[in-house]
Amino acid sequence: MTNPLLEVKNVSKYFPIQGGLLRRTRGYVRAVENVSFELAAGETLGIVGESGSGKSTLGRTIIRLYDPTEGSIRYQGQDLAHLHQKALRPYRRHIQMVFQDPYASLNPRMTIGALIEEPLKLHTNLNRKEREEEIRRLLKIVGLSPDAHTRYPHEFSGGQRQRIGIARALSIKPSLIIADEPVSALDVSIQAQVINLMMALKASFNLSYLFIAHDLSVVKHISDRVMVMYLGHVVESAPKKELFQHPLHPYTEALLSAVPEPNPRKKKERIVLSGDIPSAANPPKGCVFHTRCPKVMAVCKEVKPPLQEVAPQHWTACHLYTQG
Repeated sequence: MTNPLLEVKNVSKYFPIQGGLLRRTRGYVRAVENVSFELAAGETLGIVGESGSGKSTLGRTIIRLYDPTEGSIRYQGQDLAHLHQKALRPYRRHIQMVFQDPYASLNPRMTIGALIEEPLKLHTNLNRKEREEEIRRLLKIVGLSPDAHTRYPHEFSGGQRQRIGIARALSIKPSLIIADEPVSALDVSIQAQVINLMMALKASFNLSYLFIAHDLSVVKHISDRVMVMYLGHVVESAPKKELFQHPLHPYTEALLSAVPEPNPRKKKERIVLSGDIPSAANPPKGCVFHTRCPKVMAVCKEVKPPLQEVAPQHWTACHLYTQG
């Protein structure tokens, strides 16, 4: 990929485990481990995995809500990973985030207009009248009444609140939006409306998305490429069509087998994984998935498989495909 919009290289995020009277560090939760990928302008990368896979932590680390432990995060060639807050501020307007719980991310004491106006005050030179016009325009773009700016978050439904969150993210004209499970808390019918809105906005504003989700049917609808994470590691990455038609990693196969089949006459074999995802504070030796893998081999328990390209643009970390 030539001149990617975003280039994440060998990013890790560890959280210290502290205990005792002196609060000494006794270990680390390895939430994200050595993750690398690139994102082109106008592209949507879906990031999927179970709860505890590290996908939300990765998104928050990229936007620098968390400081990375290791690695580089390059936006248009500029490494953001270790910039201090003042130097990072000009880049904040280019990367915005939409959170899973729209009510928790909206201050209940502020009107919708004030919530959307806040980033406009920080990152633009618009005067008060221009800001009011922009707020009304943004509300109309996301499918809400322009007069809604005088109301408070509790007066809206979950789907409407998520539209407000999207309007706020759009207010300073970002090129990249990190969407952290933006529809998982919504009813299915509302999910479709919000996803279709996001796709329309992508085309209108030439946006790029990092779309974090656990629902593969949603990811299939919106993504261009898909990256599968397990216990902080990338285990597979491929273009959407390739991954859904030819999954290589046993974990990806298990996830896809759980997606409901709309055709009742088509039989589908469900792959049921035993046990729960291990603790990131004490990850297994070798392949992190070997404790639940139905195809586990002796080498999996001792040697960590490298992430390698086994087909054009199709990467996986599995000893079933280890070269040599």
